[in-house]
Amino acid sequence: MEEEDQEMCCGDCEERFHMDCQRKNISSRFFPQALLLSGCTMKTIITSQSITIPKNVSVKVAKRVVVVKGPRGTLRRSFKDMKLDMKTKKVKKGTIITVNKWFGNRKEVAAVRTVCSHISNMVTGVTVGFRYKMRAVYAHFPINCVISNNNKTVEIRNFLGEKYIRKVEMASGVTIAASSKMKDEFVIEGNDVEAVSQTSARIQQSTTVKRKDIRKFLDGVYVSEKGHVVEEE
Repeated sequence: MEEEDQEMCCGDCEERFHMDCQRKNISSRFFPQALLLSGCTMKTIITSQSITIPKNVSVKVAKRVVVVKGPRGTLRRSFKDMKLDMKTKKVKKGTIITVNKWFGNRKEVAAVRTVCSHISNMVTGVTVGFRYKMRAVYAHFPINCVISNNNKTVEIRNFLGEKYIRKVEMASGVTIAASSKMKDEFVIEGNDVEAVSQTSARIQQSTTVKRKDIRKFLDGVYVSEKGHVVEEE
């Protein structure tokens, strides 16, 4: 991703600069110091950042709504709450998306990189996907995790010996399956990194120990590994 910033002074900077230099006996070669004493502030004209989309992924941008389509599926995200300019350009390597912000303040300028990061995660999701591995940890009472509803629901039983059954539904586009390589481990997969991570967080928070010292009572279900569905060679 490439990022460019351009800055300029306000309109009457030059005149005020020379007047203050003469009045305060400041040499014109000390431009930043003289500019600071004159009370002038710098403004960012444009903040621009671009991201390259590979050839095997198609992207469509319309009215700040980005639709990314790849080998694993399609993801759609709206950025209408951010006042940004988004443009696409076809090149030999694929497609370049450029995000621009004109005369933005500090938070608006930071949003440019945020949007590019979201788009980059979408491209990663539709090409290699996201995979989180979680493990059940217990000291005495064995935690029993049952996957049901066509890999869309997980039931956590016998947590700290409780009879209460904790049910966690998977987010849209997210699946869960038991691991065949390790006991008390299951795998969460999906294309949307936010949906996968949010689902993992909900499972972990469902086994939060209440009214006990969490330094001693470490029972629960925790994320043990993060990676991709399609492993890179």
